[in-house]
Amino acid sequence: MNFIELHNQNKPLLIANVWDAGSAIAAQQAGYQALGTSSAAIAATLGYEDGEAMSFDELFYFITRIKSVSNLPLSVDVESGFGGTAEEMMTHFKRLVQLGVVGINLEDSRVVNGIRQLDDAPAFASTLKEIRKTLNVENYQLFLNIRTDTYLLNHEQALQETLLRARLYEAAGADGLFVPCLTSEKDIATITKEINLPLNVMCMPHLPAFDRLEKLGVKRISMGNFVHSAIQSKLKDLMQIIHSQQTFAGVFVDESSR
Repeated sequence: MNFIELHNQNKPLLIANVWDAGSAIAAQQAGYQALGTSSAAIAATLGYEDGEAMSFDELFYFITRIKSVSNLPLSVDVESGFGGTAEEMMTHFKRLVQLGVVGINLEDSRVVNGIRQLDDAPAFASTLKEIRKTLNVENYQLFLNIRTDTYLLNHEQALQETLLRARLYEAAGADGLFVPCLTSEKDIATITKEINLPLNVMCMPHLPAFDRLEKLGVKRISMGNFVHSAIQSKLKDLMQIIHSQQTFAGVFVDESSR
C-alpha cells in the first residue's frame, strides 16, 4: 500500500515516531507500516528546545540518516515550515521529496519569543493553498498532514475552532488533519463526522484505546515525542544509578531476560 492507502485501512495507521537511525531500525524491526519523525525529539537530541530552534539543514541531516537505514514510508515533522512564505517552505519540501520522503506534518502555530501561538487561520490556509498549487504544478507527491494546535493551546472553543480551521485547510489542499492533545471521544466523533480528512490523534495519558479510536473513525495514531522522553527518563535513571552505586551492575540487570 502507498502512504495515502495506509490512511484508508480498516484499522488506524499507527505511526512510529522516530528521531534517529537507531530508532528507525527498531521501528522497522517491530513491524510498523510507516515512520514519522518527531521534531521535538530530534531537537532534544541536538540540545535544542522545540519550535524551530534547530536549522532545517540540521533536521535534513537526520532525515538522510533515517532514510539510509529504512525503506518504510517516511513523513517528516517540519514544524512551521522553516520559512515565512510558501516559496521559502517549498525549497525545503522539494529537498525532502527528492530524498524520498512521502509526507510532512505542517503546524498552524509557531513559537514567538518563547511562546507558542496559533497562526491566523485564513492566512495559514492561503499559504497552504500556495504550497499545494506548487506541488501540483511541479508534480511533487507529498502527503500534507496539517496540524492544528487548538487543543494543545487550550483554545476556549477548541472544537469549534478545530472544525473551522479543518474546513479551511481541506479546501486549501490538506490531505490529513492532525489534532494533538485531542482525547475526548465526543469531540473525536464530531470531527470525524464533520470533516472529510483522515483524522490523526496523538499519544496522551487519557487517549482512548486503539480499538475505540478505530470505532470513532480515527485514521492515524502518532506517538509524538513521548517514546523518546520515556527512553531519556530511563537513561537519566541509569546514569544516576551508576554514579551513586559506583558499579555497572545496573547496566546488566535485564541481560538475562533477553
